Amino acid sequence: MKIERKKISDQVLEHIKQMLKSKQFTVNEPLPSENEFAKLFGVSRAPVREALSVLQASGIIETRQGGRTYMKEVNLNEMLDDLKMEYISLDQVFELLEMRMVVEPQAAALAAKRRNENDLKRMKEALNQFQLTLTQSGEIGDEADVLFHKYVMTAAKNSFMIRVMDNVDTLYRKAISYSLEKNVGHKETQERVFKEHQNIYHAIEAGQSEDAEKWMRAHLQNVIKKLHKEEIDGF
Repeated sequence: MKIERKKISDQVLEHIKQMLKSKQFTVNEPLPSENEFAKLFGVSRAPVREALSVLQASGIIETRQGGRTYMKEVNLNEMLDDLKMEYISLDQVFELLEMRMVVEPQAAALAAKRRNENDLKRMKEALNQFQLTLTQSGEIGDEADVLFHKYVMTAAKNSFMIRVMDNVDTLYRKAISYSLEKNVGHKETQERVFKEHQNIYHAIEAGQSEDAEKWMRAHLQNVIKKLHKEEIDGF
């Protein structure tokens, strides 16, 4: 049996877990930034970001207004003991986005032609839910985002498209969460993402298939550009 080398992000997570357990940080005081953790551990920002994402997804830390991260009031020992590094890699995010670029713009175009009133109602509800997160500090909005794109896919009335997205549901949700959590504390970016979804909805509502395809493609391209920039900035 081969002994695998432990990933850097796993090691970073273990170090931060021990720091939290030993009460080196207190509730309502900001944790070190990604840069500060990176310097402390002698690594790049990427594995630090992945480790912090796991802690945030597990409800142990949260990002508040201004983009700083804080420890939440939780039973740390119980939560940290069971916590493992289960994250989505940036490579997987980009691969999924490549697939989404092929499928979702066409799905939006079909949705504009085939949607019914119930489809529009569900998309609108998801959009309203997404808009609420703009006023709630630390909220990511990933669930509303996932629902909106799922309802667009359903409105396309193509069973194969729906099946493809169902098969990657877990990865899809993780990828959207990964992307949106980078927007927390950046109100302009959050509002721009909401506006992109709004444009897609209005085009589908109006039955404008070309516009629906255009806005969906532009939305996904913006996600790719943002993540590429963060990847460069992280090293």
